[in-house]
Amino acid sequence: MNKDKLDIIFNMQESFDNSLIAKRGLQDISMEEWMQKEVLAMISELAELLDEVNFKWWKNKKPVEPEKVKEELIDILHFFVSMCIKAGMDSKEVFTRYIQKNKENFDRQDGISKKQGYVFNGAEEE
Repeated sequence: MNKDKLDIIFNMQESFDNSLIAKRGLQDISMEEWMQKEVLAMISELAELLDEVNFKWWKNKKPVEPEKVKEELIDILHFFVSMCIKAGMDSKEVFTRYIQKNKENFDRQDGISKKQGYVFNGAEEE
């Protein structure tokens, strides 16, 4: 039987996190502090991704290396999954919440959401 890819990612991340916590003596860190630390780590990884895609308009552009971009995206995923786990979400809940939010995002863009401020007033309605 094939395991779900998202389940595998969550299992691997949880195993890594547990190993890191044990090896580094980090058992007494609260969920709140973990979130703060991991958000900061993710911001750092996002900044590294920005560097890879030439956001500094004041510098000469360098060729974008797709492998480096992918590496940074995986680093971001690493911290995201870790935060999900620490918030008590498993892969199934992340999947379910993603499906719900994706539908809501489409509804907003289609002007059928209950949330105000998303009705499209572009050229299509002229």
